[in-house]
Amino acid sequence: MIASLRGTVLSVGLTGAVIETGGVGMSIQATPTTLSGLRVGEETLIHTDMVVREDSLTLFGFADADERDSFRTLMSAKGVGAKLALAMLSVHTPNSLRRAIASQDVAALTRVPGLGPKGAQRVILDVADRLGPVTGDDHDAPPLGLRAAGDEALETSADDTAPNADVVAALVQLGWNEAGARQAVATVEADYAEAGESPDTAVLLRASLRWLGGGHRG
Repeated sequence: MIASLRGTVLSVGLTGAVIETGGVGMSIQATPTTLSGLRVGEETLIHTDMVVREDSLTLFGFADADERDSFRTLMSAKGVGAKLALAMLSVHTPNSLRRAIASQDVAALTRVPGLGPKGAQRVILDVADRLGPVTGDDHDAPPLGLRAAGDEALETSADDTAPNADVVAALVQLGWNEAGARQAVATVEADYAEAGESPDTAVLLRASLRWLGGGHRG
């Protein structure tokens, strides 16, 4: 079991990164929050969990042990695999998951793509108090200046600039359909443009996930 990696960041993508340790480049999959804290050329410490399947060997990376341990706990729920557990932690922080599960907030859990009401109820039943109590500060609020999901939908036209294709593809990979992903990215890009800001792709992905997590799923 590889519990952590300390090394130099070789590359960072929207859904994963490569970290060189001991002369070996280790590929990890991670949440946007974790990836946004990595910088190419800098040393980092990543907490990891290796998921072994018959046809694959995948290393998942997390910014801290709490996120990694939450990932492991979520995978213990019936019907929750690594992809769904990672999607849950891409939409919610460990603390917001704790609150949703403790309060049996099915609506909050079903904001995760691929998790329906029955699946959410099963997660609540299987995980119960195993995620532990809410600790520390939360950062669940949408970025300042961005419209929350549920506000008036963005109107688009043929003359509008197409939303960032890489971010749309990353959202689709996480489980959202393409139409919903495009609307989320276009909405967030418009808000940043209105504020005179040009976010990088990692920030754009995180903001789009928060927008989608607010209720719009396309």
